[in-house]
Amino acid sequence: MSEGESWYDEAAGPLVRPYTITSGRTPDENGRLDLSTQVMTLRTEQEPAGLGPEHQEILRLCRQPVSLAEIAVYVKVPLGVVRVLCGDLIERGLVIMRAPTHNAAQAPNLETLQAVLDGLIKY
Repeated sequence: MSEGESWYDEAAGPLVRPYTITSGRTPDENGRLDLSTQVMTLRTEQEPAGLGPEHQEILRLCRQPVSLAEIAVYVKVPLGVVRVLCGDLIERGLVIMRAPTHNAAQAPNLETLQAVLDGLIKY
């Protein structure tokens, strides 16, 4: 590719590789940020400096709690990229995260799950 060319797809628009967005960083695999982790922007007096467009989009999107899976869909980047970007925002104190609470009393029992599975197998 010559210097003047850029990656472009007629249907998708300009293409940016995920490792470019994260500067080659990969998600921290300590299990801290899973699909259902809720992220919410903290209120700040001024616009934070030095953030990329994806970081800024996450901040705008997370004015109300949003899961990592939803962020990936809305920002249109892979989940691994969202984990890295949210990790950056957490470190800077711009967002907070909350792991979902799982209430065993609300979970379906094994008999119900087996009945659903049996019903799916029949079809």
